Amino acid sequence: MSGVVFEGPGHFEDHAAVMRRLLPQTAHAMADGSLRGIGWSEHGLSRVDWRAWPPQQAAAVEAFVHAWWDDTLTTPEPPYAVPDAFETCATILNDLVPLLDRLRARPVAEAHVVRCAKTWMYDLITDDSPFSWWYHGGDDYLVATLQSWPAVHAPACLRARNEPDLAIRAELLALPYDARWAHPYWTSPSVTN
Repeated sequence: MSGVVFEGPGHFEDHAAVMRRLLPQTAHAMADGSLRGIGWSEHGLSRVDWRAWPPQQAAAVEAFVHAWWDDTLTTPEPPYAVPDAFETCATILNDLVPLLDRLRARPVAEAHVVRCAKTWMYDLITDDSPFSWWYHGGDDYLVATLQSWPAVHAPACLRARNEPDLAIRAELLALPYDARWAHPYWTSPSVTN
């Protein structure tokens, strides 16, 4: 089943119908950690307009994605890397903000904030997208949203988790590109860098 969920829309005559039919098994496999492909391929639900499905079905998809993300955030060692789960949820929902809001609202998620910041920082500091599967318009919205969240919400958490350099780089994301690279941090980073 895993391979089918990650097949491209051209593989099936009615891709949306296949995704609807596989939804119960897919949701179960995502929840128990047995869906191979998370983080390696674009999820089939991100390639269909599931919001146009009958209201109960669309509501079920959205509720499941939020519940799966919430479960990921409250699990110290989830079956999928948190940045991969985030990207999967974001591409399925075509939205980052509710996922980022949930990340901030979870005190248990501090370690996950560190993982996400470490994974995303290299790309975000250079104004690039850390996502492989974001096809919902240009990267400008994605990058701006992902830069503003850690700039505002991550530094205190990162310092509390003994990541002072990562906290400074998160703060630098609030600056325009040239000011970011002209910042004195780059010439005198702490000894932990």
